[in-house]
Amino acid sequence: MVNLLFVVAGGVLIWSLYRLFQVGRRPKGLPPGPPTMPIIGNLHQIPTKDPHIQFMQWAKEYGPVYSLILGTKVMIVLSKDQAVKDLLDKKSAIYSSRPDMYIGQTLVSGGHRVLMTPYGPTWRMIRKLAHTALHINKAVTYVPYQEIENKQMLYDMMEKPADLLEHFRRYSSSLTTSMVFGFRWKHFNDPRLQKMFHILDNFSRINSQGHAAIIDFYPILRQIPDWLAPIKREAKEHHKVEKENFLEYWLTAKNAIINKLPSVRPCACVDIVENQKEEGYSDDFASYISGSFLEAGSDTTSSELYGFAQAMLLYPEVQRRVQAEIDAQVGDDRLPTLEDMPKLPYIRACIKETHRWMPTTILGAVPHAVTEEDNYMGYRIPKGASLMTNVWAIHRDPNRYPNPETFVPERYFGDELNSADSAACSDVSQRDHFGFGSGRRVCPGTHVADRSMYLAMSRMLWAFDIKPKKDSEGNVKMPKQDVFVEGFLAMPVQFEAEITPRSEKRAEIVRKEWEKAKEGLDEDGQFLTNPI
Repeated sequence: MVNLLFVVAGGVLIWSLYRLFQVGRRPKGLPPGPPTMPIIGNLHQIPTKDPHIQFMQWAKEYGPVYSLILGTKVMIVLSKDQAVKDLLDKKSAIYSSRPDMYIGQTLVSGGHRVLMTPYGPTWRMIRKLAHTALHINKAVTYVPYQEIENKQMLYDMMEKPADLLEHFRRYSSSLTTSMVFGFRWKHFNDPRLQKMFHILDNFSRINSQGHAAIIDFYPILRQIPDWLAPIKREAKEHHKVEKENFLEYWLTAKNAIINKLPSVRPCACVDIVENQKEEGYSDDFASYISGSFLEAGSDTTSSELYGFAQAMLLYPEVQRRVQAEIDAQVGDDRLPTLEDMPKLPYIRACIKETHRWMPTTILGAVPHAVTEEDNYMGYRIPKGASLMTNVWAIHRDPNRYPNPETFVPERYFGDELNSADSAACSDVSQRDHFGFGSGRRVCPGTHVADRSMYLAMSRMLWAFDIKPKKDSEGNVKMPKQDVFVEGFLAMPVQFEAEITPRSEKRAEIVRKEWEKAKEGLDEDGQFLTNPI
């Protein structure tokens, strides 16, 4: 009997060890990928710095669809436009979910962050709400907000040209809070705005840590007590601060809307209040809906505008051509307007090229997840696998974009589509870029983003010259292309630039336009009346 128990125990041990060493191996039928190691799979090969470079190299080695084994999880990497179209667009019914992200969604977000919400009734309800708040016709109503923020941005650039990135960040953040909550930021250094940036940066930092990914890739580690897992404690502490901040914004707006206070302005929270009445969800959940809208717009536009400014330093011939087009079509007596947009094809091409050349989501932000077993190109796509859009590799594909490292707006001549219509093209080769996502997860705010980029870029180059700084010895200080501050979003490493008005006449127009815009604001920079 004792011998039998030893045999059974030995068999169980051998079977357990066998199963353990199957973890990390690439299952049969999956797309190819780099060689794996037992237990860890390909985890040891994921770089902590500039991972987009390695992901593009693997695409060259293993093809447009390859797989990575990350502990117990499977990731499929899509590195060609057609693969993205075939799976995320054409099969969006099963390719629109999200992987299980324990740290990012469960602990940091209390299960409420829209960006990480799995596909299902809850996500569809929020998506419908986002469409109501941001669809093309509704987006037009926010133009007065864009005008005010843009004119302050131009004035700030003239007064403090050294703080270019701060001006871009205030511009995009103030526009976003105006659209979502109905209030704006007068100064970049406002303590509440700085707190918001700190929360966003901390969220990005926590989710970029290797410890967060390890707990996702080995779910058994979730059982480790908090005192042995600092990342769990940190995530829960962040959630408390983040939720408190989101609730403060949400409840202030909700109270004003319900009580019809004079301070209420047209904003997404008006739609959320009505939706909450219909659906009956909690204020915690509502605060994360509005907070997610806030996150989506706060740093994306500013990062791409910073990328455009960098391109103007590196490619001065593009700046000269943009300015020549604006001067010919607009002149020097007024700022460019949205009505001028059809007459400025080169600046529209610059917007598209900026999205391509400096994508903020170089590896697609958050992966999709497949909810049913599927097959593609003869490969098995297992249920539950995550799918990453390798945006960087697609945007740097020389077959799709000749001379891809170079900022070449001319490649988009003749492309009259906006970002939303372009993403919906049946022929994926006609799509302009992939920075706004794909399928049912495509960004709902593309119309607002396109207008914000146009107003900022056209007016910035109408008003100013952007030139390299020189050091004390007269040497030109140029930024380095493709060197990024990485996190949840990517943007160029900070650089210096010489921002000077193109003429005193144009400088005076910038001053007058801001003075006129300020007439509708109180001393705290808030709207005196409804600007819409």
